[in-house]
Order: sequence, then structure tokens, then C-alpha cells
Amino acid sequence: MTGPPDEFAWIDRLRRLTRGDPRALDLRDDAAVIQARPGRDLVVSVDAMVEGVHFLSGERPDRIAQRLLRTSLSDLAAKAARPFGYFLTTAWPADRPWAYRDAFISGLAEDGDAFGVALLGGDTVTTSGPLTLSATVLGWVEAGRAVPRSGARAGDAAVICGVIGDGWLGLKAARGELSDPGGRLASHYRTPRPLLALAEALRTHAAAAADVSDGLLADLGHVARASGCLAVVDLDQLPLSLSAAAWCADQEDEATARLALASGGDDYALVCAVTPGAVGAFVDACAAKGVPAACAGQFLAAQDGEAAGLIQARFQGRDVHVSETGWRH
Repeated sequence: MTGPPDEFAWIDRLRRLTRGDPRALDLRDDAAVIQARPGRDLVVSVDAMVEGVHFLSGERPDRIAQRLLRTSLSDLAAKAARPFGYFLTTAWPADRPWAYRDAFISGLAEDGDAFGVALLGGDTVTTSGPLTLSATVLGWVEAGRAVPRSGARAGDAAVICGVIGDGWLGLKAARGELSDPGGRLASHYRTPRPLLALAEALRTHAAAAADVSDGLLADLGHVARASGCLAVVDLDQLPLSLSAAAWCADQEDEATARLALASGGDDYALVCAVTPGAVGAFVDACAAKGVPAACAGQFLAAQDGEAAGLIQARFQGRDVHVSETGWRH
């Protein structure tokens, strides 16, 4: 890696603080899994958002609240957990009036009802910097059935649940850089839908999973690294919305366009490792919940000298150079 350290280098430095506790999953996952009561594991995940980095400055406060909660719940979706509550930390700039904060609460209330989660506590402070938020979400899963990142094996299919590229295109639309009749793409970016409905399908068929927040290539790489594998992505097999497919068709080079969608992030789809014989049943189970799913790659064995987590991309059978896999702080 060249350039200054990013958040993954920071996580590597923090890893020793786990003292080898297996509940931390070696900090290679987006959640911790804790045996909390007979027959159930408690799944806990923490996410933070900063104005101007994770959401646009000037965004509606109710949408900010919903984006915070939904993106956090997406981590539980990847573990096949059922959410029940969250803790909230808010650092408010002094210029945010009570009406702004009340609108933020309204957004949380709406999504709390929609997803069945209750606010359990937290903290609130003021800041001289931008609005800064953190949510700690909690969910239950049957004991031993949380889906890890580390379960992929060489030969497993890389199956994507949801669509790829709408988050990145939605950010462009929200900035006014892309035509978006009806606002569907911008809405996908602002208020993504966590795929919590796929919990049983994941528990039944998926050996590993991660949500697509940093970018498909990056998050597939996280699964591959945690599993000691490499991965290859077939860009022509990406599940795309009609809007994303139309955008690709307008670009000079479709392979480059699809690579941009695969590394853009903010999709909150799920990328899963599934044994080849179970792919059809898994895709059908996702479809039964109204979520498109498609096999778009494969996990491979790391050869001598190859570092786990490396990603290869192909388009119509030819290799495509990957310079960036996704977002890094």
C-alpha cells in the first residue's frame, strides 16, 4: 500500500487490543457476536457518520437520521440477525436549532417503527465541527448461526443480493450531477434499504457475507481476506437497475463504467459466498423476498506468494485492471 494510512491500517493497529477475544472476530468483520442468552447470540455493530463525508451538507435532518440507522442495520442484515434496538450518539454543531433536531427525531421514529428497533440509550454533546453521529445497533441470531465474513472457501460462488451502482449514481444525482427523473437514485443513496428480509436465506445458504458499503470490489475483498481466499468478479454479470444499465450504455467504455459502479459504494447490497450447488436455491429464496440476486464471481484459492483478499475483475472473459476497489478514509 502506498500513500498515508487509511482506516484499514488503523484497524490493523487496533487488532492487538482485542487480546485474542474470539467475540471480536479479529476485527475482520463489521460486527461482534456475543453469546448472550441460551439459544441466542447477540450481534452488535457500530457505525459513525460525519457531515460532508458520509452525507451531504444541507441534507434534510430526517433523511440524515434514516440514513444513519439504515446503513447501520445493513451490518446486521449481513450477519442474518434480527435487530431490536440501538444506542445513539450525537455531536451537534451550535447552529442546529431545536426544530432541526426534532426533524431528526422524526426520521428516527419513522424508521424505528418500520424496522422494529427501539432507542436504548446513548449520549449527546455539542461540537465546534461538523454534525457527527454514531449508532450502535443490536440484534439477535440463533446461537452459532451468525453469518461470518470468514466462511468462504475456494470454489464458492460470489452471489450479490440487491443491485450494484445505484448508491454511487445516487450520490451524483443528489449533487445535481446526474439526471434522475423521479429521484429514485438519489433516494437510494439517501435512504437505502437494509436487506433484513434475507436473514433466513443467508442462514440457510450463505457461508460468508458482507454488506456493500465501501464498494462491491472492496467488500468482496474483505470477505476474501477474512477467508484466506482471492476473488474474481465478472463485471458483465453485475445485477444492475434499469437506471444503472442505461447509464452504462451511455458511456464510451462499458467495462470501465461497470468497474466504476463496482467500486463506487453506498449500495447496501449483500455479497455472499455460496456453494455452487446452492446458488439456484439461494437466488430463488432472495427473489421470494423481492430481492434480485445473481452470481457474479467466484472465490479462488490463494497461490504461493499471493495475498488473501486480492480481487480480479473480468469483462466478457477478458481481464480488467483494478486500480481502486472502493472508498477508503
